[in-house]
Amino acid sequence: MHAMVLAAPGAPLTWVERPDPVPAAGEVRVKVSACGVCRTDLHVVDGELPDIAYPIIPGHEVVGRVDALGPGVSGLKLGMRVGIPWLGSTCGVCRYCRNDEENLCDHPQFTGYTRDGGFASHLIADARYCFPLGETGEDTAMAPLLCAGLIGWRSLTKAGDGKDLGIYGFGAAGHIIAQVARWQGRNIYAFTRKGDEDAQLLARSLGARWTGASEDAPPVELDAAIIYAPVGPLVPQALRAVRKGGRVVCAGIHMSDVPSFPYSILWGERQIVSVANLTRHDGTEFLKTASEAGVHTHTTVFPLEQANEALARLREGRLVGAAVLQP
Repeated sequence: MHAMVLAAPGAPLTWVERPDPVPAAGEVRVKVSACGVCRTDLHVVDGELPDIAYPIIPGHEVVGRVDALGPGVSGLKLGMRVGIPWLGSTCGVCRYCRNDEENLCDHPQFTGYTRDGGFASHLIADARYCFPLGETGEDTAMAPLLCAGLIGWRSLTKAGDGKDLGIYGFGAAGHIIAQVARWQGRNIYAFTRKGDEDAQLLARSLGARWTGASEDAPPVELDAAIIYAPVGPLVPQALRAVRKGGRVVCAGIHMSDVPSFPYSILWGERQIVSVANLTRHDGTEFLKTASEAGVHTHTTVFPLEQANEALARLREGRLVGAAVLQP
């Protein structure tokens, strides 16, 4: 196999060849056909997440085909197309797992963070955390659904069922969830970096009622706002944009510090909530919904060896939609 490997925090990924991995009991080996590039990958590369054991292969929006089965695997077959998400496995015994809150597991593993991920030609995955994808849709189009879509879906459900929805950060997750929200009959108000005409054009093409810069006030009070950009100062800005009783959802695994703000913009039973990881139920529910809603992902495809370029363009805001790597 070959992979783009992170040897130390902040280091560029390097091309490495290794022997093909062998799946253990309950695991499968997947031949990767596409892997999305997520902002969380930047947090891994930059060392902003704790307890990273180097070297590590990033990547957690993986589409591929099962090409080896470990002992005891059932439900998956050789050649089956599967998706592998951020949540790589859970302990199954902690209080959260027992209460059907596996996204909050005390002892989880995460693809591309605590176990090797999909910036590679092959990877090993826990068979229980692979989603059968069927044969509809291109691999590169499906890849962003495995995190941008899944976390986006969880954040959308956390936002409630309000009609007027603000989306702060119109990238991979934003452009997917805008399509689902429009299908649900909601009005979308898209907030981007100031002057990002490409992202605003994409938002309007997907049915956004209004687009503007993150510091702008929308033309209506929002029922809810979802923040996909990892920018803490967006939290008080979003609070000012939502109505009394409205909710601000912080959808990232990592965010810069939230600045202090006057209590008056929280008062009125406004709420701030975060989203942590996903559950397998989220995955099953979202993939079905995405198909029904006719979600179309906007992607820029890079060869695997150009992973550093894809990460750089994501960091600098030079991508519209999502980046995807192909081995």
